[in-house]
Amino acid sequence: MDNRDLDVIVWGATGFTGQLVAEYLAQTYGVDGDLRWAIAGRNRDKLEAVRSACLPAARREELPILLADSDDADSLLTLARQTRVVCTTVGPYAKYGTPLVAACVEAGTHYCDLTGEVQWMARIIPQYQDAAEASGARIVHTCGFDSVPFDMGNWYLQQQMQEQHGVYAQRVKARVGRNRGAASGGTIASVLNMMEEAGRDPSIRRQVANPYSLNPAGAPTGQDGADQAGAVYDEDFGRWTSPFIMAAVNTRVVRRSNALLDFPWGEAFRYDEATLEPSRYKAVRNSIAAAVGMVTLALGPSRKLLQRFLPKPGEGPSREQREAGYYEVFFLGRNSQDDSMNTLVKVSGDMDPGYGSTSKMLGEAAVCLARDKLSAGGGFWTPASALGAPYLQRLIASAGLGFECVDPAQIRKLRI
Repeated sequence: MDNRDLDVIVWGATGFTGQLVAEYLAQTYGVDGDLRWAIAGRNRDKLEAVRSACLPAARREELPILLADSDDADSLLTLARQTRVVCTTVGPYAKYGTPLVAACVEAGTHYCDLTGEVQWMARIIPQYQDAAEASGARIVHTCGFDSVPFDMGNWYLQQQMQEQHGVYAQRVKARVGRNRGAASGGTIASVLNMMEEAGRDPSIRRQVANPYSLNPAGAPTGQDGADQAGAVYDEDFGRWTSPFIMAAVNTRVVRRSNALLDFPWGEAFRYDEATLEPSRYKAVRNSIAAAVGMVTLALGPSRKLLQRFLPKPGEGPSREQREAGYYEVFFLGRNSQDDSMNTLVKVSGDMDPGYGSTSKMLGEAAVCLARDKLSAGGGFWTPASALGAPYLQRLIASAGLGFECVDPAQIRKLRI
């Protein structure tokens, strides 16, 4: 792959999040440095507008523009053969993503995306795994807010617990604390598409509900069950909790990481997610709201009505709103034999999760795939299992994420 003209191509750069990724790469790496990158899509005029927004007039021509079409397999293959990595923001991926994955697998080109569509990942991983292994293409899904802070947060916790106590955590609780920001239009479109697919096919409903749906075929499964559905008091945190909407994605990704890394945290490893609440009242209220929302999305007529009021793909908050956003997630690693070995870490982001932070995490995932020495070979990976320590360093140094240990004795005093 050393003879490729480019390191990274941002596919879908004219979309809202795609523009943010392009802007991030321009600000962080420029167009005259070691990173050779380009923007790509279907419409040259729109791509020209993105380039003009990202770069001063004197430097614009230095950023290549490439054209391809999601409906033209040959154009996607030509695109993939020009670069080491394709970084895509074009979703819903179940509708538009498969041809690009196929092209990258055939070309031996690494790939990263923002999907949280469990049903799509479960479908294409077995379909293309052998070919990706053969071509050397590393395919890394879920490189945005779902699921980088959670997958890398658990990975970081495990490294810290091993360094401090010589053991890994067989039980991890992830709890979302303070945060500000809204789900992106692209994420909402993906959720709506998944609900539509599940409505047509009962097997997809069962697949999405399976806590180990992303584990490799034949891999051992642990004791985790359904994701939290109501208000629950967490004795460890001393707080009421409500369901976390992205748990249905993140938990599957974290469990897949454990399997792909050959179960360093044990075949009986348990992991769950929830949102910390300041009171029982808010935990119950938010649990009811989440349940009503899911029922609304599951029913075709109400789903179509709700779509009129939800953000659409390509829509997003202003720069001021993105920069005012933030999030904190706490990870408690439990040792079943000795509570003194319990470890607590905090992962934080300095922008809104759905757009500002997501675009930076995706951009750094692409650069990591293109430039860092990684032990993972070809195949389908999670962020933690493929990118590991080099990615962690990039997230801290450039993407505005913080990873730090917290005194477990302070767990009941956390600000939420």
